[in-house]
Amino acid sequence: MNTVTAPIGTVCVAMVTPFTAEGSVDIATAQSLARHLVNLGVDSILVSGTTGEAPTTYQPEKDELTRAVVEAVGDDAYVLAGAGSNDTAHAVRIAKSAENCGADGLLVVSPYYNRPSQRGLRAHVDAIIEATSLPVTLYDIPGRTGLAFSDETLDYLAQNDRVVAVKDATGNLEQGLERMDRTAMAWYSGDDALNFSFLNGGASGVISVVGHVAGSYYRQMVDAIRAGDTASALEIHRQLRPLVSAIMGTGQGAVLAKHALHLQGVIPQPTVRLPLVEAEPQQLERLKKAMADLDLL
Repeated sequence: MNTVTAPIGTVCVAMVTPFTAEGSVDIATAQSLARHLVNLGVDSILVSGTTGEAPTTYQPEKDELTRAVVEAVGDDAYVLAGAGSNDTAHAVRIAKSAENCGADGLLVVSPYYNRPSQRGLRAHVDAIIEATSLPVTLYDIPGRTGLAFSDETLDYLAQNDRVVAVKDATGNLEQGLERMDRTAMAWYSGDDALNFSFLNGGASGVISVVGHVAGSYYRQMVDAIRAGDTASALEIHRQLRPLVSAIMGTGQGAVLAKHALHLQGVIPQPTVRLPLVEAEPQQLERLKKAMADLDLL
């Protein structure tokens, strides 16, 4: 391990937002789900991220969700709130509301679709930083946003003490490890398939979707790496491969994570909001087999 600390915890789950069968946010289930995750060994929860269907939840819903999760697990886990938008003014409003609702930190993704310049990206992040007193985790996922953080932008933002971490979902392990060492920021794997590799390379932790059902496995993986037991961590990685593929292999992590939780009886139904739709039968069969093989059903 390098000397980078874990300012937002070590095992974070990008939590789904439970909905009722009619499609409204199910706050009671969100609270029970958050407590369930903490009981698995999760020490950080991201609300209103992509997996939380942030693009189709509205500001009052985001606020209610943040307050509820803080109330449920705020004493036991770091609560990270997504503040993503391609409208900087709206992202600032989200960030301010998250702070008022008790979030511990913000996750800031690059503006999607309108794809500003790197100077525009830096100005976007700066505006959010200046709007609150919360620490910021940058979210680099160019496959979804179409706008990657450049080396120059990361070096610039790393100089700001309020920018404490990066969630790396670029799929570029070598680039991520080099950036982690160069910037000295806390680095988090944002791709479950690369969790072991990033941790073994010195990352501070993971921000996981598969952790909804494999949180205890990732807790063991992180603890093994920190204890220098690479062999045990690698074995956990190998065991989890089919599950990671079943949940993340189609790019529909939010959908499959909800189905996995529903299969376990943790949430009452796997309802998603359009344009997301429920999983296909073959996807569910693959998921059930992967979970059964790990005794997760």
